Amino acid sequence: MSRANAGTKGVPRADRELQIVRAACEVFGTVGFAKASVAGIAADAGISKPLVYQYFGSKEGLFSACLTHGAELLASDMERVAADDSVGLERGLRTLDGIFRILEPQPWLWRLFFDRTAPESGDVAAARAFYTDRITRLAMEGVGELMALVGDDDPLDVSAMTAVWMNVVDTLVTWWLDHPEVTPSQMTERCYRLIVALSGAEPPAQIVADPAAR
Repeated sequence: MSRANAGTKGVPRADRELQIVRAACEVFGTVGFAKASVAGIAADAGISKPLVYQYFGSKEGLFSACLTHGAELLASDMERVAADDSVGLERGLRTLDGIFRILEPQPWLWRLFFDRTAPESGDVAAARAFYTDRITRLAMEGVGELMALVGDDDPLDVSAMTAVWMNVVDTLVTWWLDHPEVTPSQMTERCYRLIVALSGAEPPAQIVADPAAR
């Protein structure tokens, strides 16, 4: 993970910060906040430990930056899917496909959101709450569209199904992370089969067959 030219003079601050965050995401997402070492992260990024503190202030500040980095990637892609013409099960499948593709080169990002050793107050808690709310609202919107398609607009039904959907997503992603031999395309196809088996409804097959739709 070390980069020979990292931390040298002339590197724009934004580039250097992103370099540190990417290195830290892998460490935090692999060993957890409690076991992660700022010195080790600095070494992986090829920069000095004081520079990490100069940019992020603390280990907690660095973790907050990592959480924001990962959550922004995922939330932005979910918003991209929400802005297209897909609804219901098709939107859900496209959302899952986007998650798998983002996580393929950086699977440790997912575990940042569920790190029980991370701080439960301060900037970390604020970042987690912000993105949890943003992603939950997107999920509720998508579930609401799905429920409307079957004539159910009961707010509590939508709320309950949103909770179910978010747990399903976490379960599917966690299963996939435990099976690294499965490609994103294969996982999307598996989700398609599971959705058909459970619901009896078939989203457009092009979601899993057409690379342009991914």
